[in-house]
Amino acid sequence: MDSAYHVPESDDALLTECDVTTFRATGPGGQGVNTTDSAVRLKHRPSGIVVVARRERSQYLNKKAALARLRVRIAEQARVAPTRVATRKSRAVRERELRAKHLAARRKSARRKVDADEE
Repeated sequence: MDSAYHVPESDDALLTECDVTTFRATGPGGQGVNTTDSAVRLKHRPSGIVVVARRERSQYLNKKAALARLRVRIAEQARVAPTRVATRKSRAVRERELRAKHLAARRKSARRKVDADEE
């Protein structure tokens, strides 16, 4: 998504940028759920973000909830993580690590079994 994208202030303007799909919500509710297409799915064309709202019995309220969710998701996507600055170990740290490595190698070589031929 383009970083210069500006989210429209009005819900109607934001809705024009979306593909709206209505469908039947699932879950408890009996005949009310089975007969009304109250759930709403919004796909924001510029960003590709998809949000679904199906909690309310009213399609209008679900659409408002989906738009609110969409605004939050667009804002999250627009946030850019700070870039990491690569750092190097100082010379003293590298020398200290090498000294520790050499000591560990000496300790390990001292633990080896002595060959019978060398005695």
